[in-house]
Amino acid sequence: MKMLWPNPSERVCELIRQIAEGLLPVPDEVVDQVWRASQREARQREYVDDPVLSEADRRLCKANLTHWLVSNLQEPGRRVTPAKDREMLITARDLVLRGMDLNEIGSWRAAQRVGWGLWVEQCFAATTDRDELRELIEVSTNSLTTYTDDSIAAVGTYVDEIRAEMGLGAQAQRHTTVQLLLQGARISPGRAEEQLGYPLAGHHVAAILWVDSPADVHELERAAECVMRTCGATRRLTLPPSTSALWLWIPAHEAPPAADVLHVLEKTPGVRVTLGRPGAGLPGFRQSHLDAAAAQRLLARVGSPRQVVRYEDVHLVDLLTADPSQAEQFVAGALGDLATADPVLQCTVRTYIAEGYSVSRTADRLFAHRNTIERRLAKARTMLPRPLDHDPTSVSAALMLVELQQDQGSGC
Repeated sequence: MKMLWPNPSERVCELIRQIAEGLLPVPDEVVDQVWRASQREARQREYVDDPVLSEADRRLCKANLTHWLVSNLQEPGRRVTPAKDREMLITARDLVLRGMDLNEIGSWRAAQRVGWGLWVEQCFAATTDRDELRELIEVSTNSLTTYTDDSIAAVGTYVDEIRAEMGLGAQAQRHTTVQLLLQGARISPGRAEEQLGYPLAGHHVAAILWVDSPADVHELERAAECVMRTCGATRRLTLPPSTSALWLWIPAHEAPPAADVLHVLEKTPGVRVTLGRPGAGLPGFRQSHLDAAAAQRLLARVGSPRQVVRYEDVHLVDLLTADPSQAEQFVAGALGDLATADPVLQCTVRTYIAEGYSVSRTADRLFAHRNTIERRLAKARTMLPRPLDHDPTSVSAALMLVELQQDQGSGC
């Protein structure tokens, strides 16, 4: 690759190697600083709002930073060839799948600024010699700026290659049609059905399936088939919105219990699923997907590793956690000491509320003796800041939020 500036002196090469070695492996807190800057400046909000795309962006930030540091460890101060690795190709493919453009230069530049600031700090710590520092800064800024420019251009090249590979066939048309439907655009139902190969007049349950690790991508299709069967259906509309996710629409009148879906996913533990509330016609097609997307964002927002969630089970929690600080205050105010109590105790209270304050039904559901349930409830009442029957809805919602964060499972 053509060199655009003079090679650094041996002393500056030594300093660059020293700094790069000290920053490897890249600490998570450094990756997070670069990634958050990228997210703040993202023009296309899908990168921020979609947890799968957001996490892919974080992995790309880490991969790019690591590649630049390793290259400078090997050839200090030289022009760094963009990495044509998995993370770069995933980003390019996701851009194509979602129909997004490449106008994200602000995001790249924001990440570059943060990374540069961290590098400069290390430069000043590495030497007090003004001439060495001047050369070190000059070489480094040329290297990092050119690397960013070359990487942006490389993504564009990969996008063109993937578009040529995928073509502009039926899959691309389905993506366009679905995006129009989700945006509420006026489109003929008959034409949309023809393009999608899926009936829109009936009831729908939307689902979003995704994996946290690209290594589990191969499990998505198998999991999608399991979710469809659990809904009692024999067909589905499936779209890949990114490399690590699938969007489903299933002709069904209700979303199956989360426990049932969790059971059929035993052989695909790397796949996570959110399900929207059932709906009818075009409005139901759109709203059920928006529900599933809101449930997915909720899991990301509260840091929950829960594998399966139905939006109808967590819609109140979704509203309550729009502001994380207020959510913490809500949980503390609603639960008091019960917020940090034994999860079994918390589960008992939430089940008791769900079963209409019936000790017998609660005991049956939790496979426990009636006396055991009464002892648990008596202990829980001493922990609550107010009597349970004063605001059971708030207590139940707060317990659901705690449960999601602790990932106690969906059997409660």
